[in-house]
Amino acid sequence: MFEQFPSYQKLGSIAYNPTIKNSLEIAKYLENPQDKLKLIHVAGSNGKGSTCSMLASILTEAGYKVGLFTSPHLKDFTERIRIDGACIPEQEVIQFIKRIKEEQFSLKPSFFEITFGMALSHFEHNECDICIIETGLGGRLDATNIITPLVSVITNISMEHTQFLGNSLEEIAMEKAGIIKPNVPVVLGKMEPKIQHLLTKEAYSKSSPCVVIEDTTNRTGYKMPLLGTYQLENFRTALETVAVIKEFNFTINDQNIQKGLNNLIANTGFLGRLQIMEENPTVIFDVSHNAEGIKATFDALNKFNKNELYVVYGMSSDKNRMEIFNCLPKKARYYFTEFSNKRSATISELKSAASEHKYAFSKYYNSPQEALKEARSEASSLDLIVVLGSFFLISDFY
Repeated sequence: MFEQFPSYQKLGSIAYNPTIKNSLEIAKYLENPQDKLKLIHVAGSNGKGSTCSMLASILTEAGYKVGLFTSPHLKDFTERIRIDGACIPEQEVIQFIKRIKEEQFSLKPSFFEITFGMALSHFEHNECDICIIETGLGGRLDATNIITPLVSVITNISMEHTQFLGNSLEEIAMEKAGIIKPNVPVVLGKMEPKIQHLLTKEAYSKSSPCVVIEDTTNRTGYKMPLLGTYQLENFRTALETVAVIKEFNFTINDQNIQKGLNNLIANTGFLGRLQIMEENPTVIFDVSHNAEGIKATFDALNKFNKNELYVVYGMSSDKNRMEIFNCLPKKARYYFTEFSNKRSATISELKSAASEHKYAFSKYYNSPQEALKEARSEASSLDLIVVLGSFFLISDFY
């Protein structure tokens, strides 16, 4: 699939197709499975993957058959399409691609468009009770935006993908707001007041009931098994979405919600979010990859870690290096690295960005494994090593 169809994960911006036309044609060929499914649609800059996984896990624990569509994957392509945690069988992927190739569409579908069609087909065939759909990029022109969900969810908004979504938070927010459908309830995660106002106004213009998350402290009585206060924001967003879903005759109780949190990995394959991989020294993997996400990660680590911080860092070359490097704490020891994906920032690019900052310690590696090995050898058993900067970096370890 990566070789035959344009993939944003592999090629970056040249694979981005800002239209829903291809998705509509693929869905029509599949006899419009999206019209036969109950769906939740989730967009946002950070936290949408976590929110999707929390929702899916809670609904699974409530006894429903739950489809989950997310991207990108960490270990294997089939992770993107799950039912109650189980990945789509590889043979089904092969058969679907064979069908698509034999159809010889006049269009030239992208990797993501085909994958989304595959997910819808898989969910319909298996008669899912409800499906959680994560947008790929943006919202308005995202391939997933052919659906009419029971509820639309928008997590926070930050500066990202400016070459596609706009050069201001307001412009990016309006692209995300493209998933808001007339008369469909909307849940808005915690975000800047001016952006919240903009999205609330958009929801009002479409007669869409709107729930806004403001208080994200954990006064709910549920025990959060995840590190990071930002996960409380995602949980509150998921919790309010659950409340909306109940209005559509879904039965979900407090026990389902707590078990959904406890069994997040088993029910959804949720990995790489401040995930403790080893101890003595503690090694944490995190997929945060833009400035706001990386800042939230280090804020969480500051509360968790009282010893020396070691950072294995790699990033995609199309990210805003200056903005992100301004979020990296000066006192940490850095092990900058390339990763195997072709979109990786090169060592020379990383050196150029790092040269403008006075880091106490920095080394450079061609291999993430070598970088982590070196960090392990130099850290004491009480120190903390965090590996972050990209899904693709974490994927190299898995």
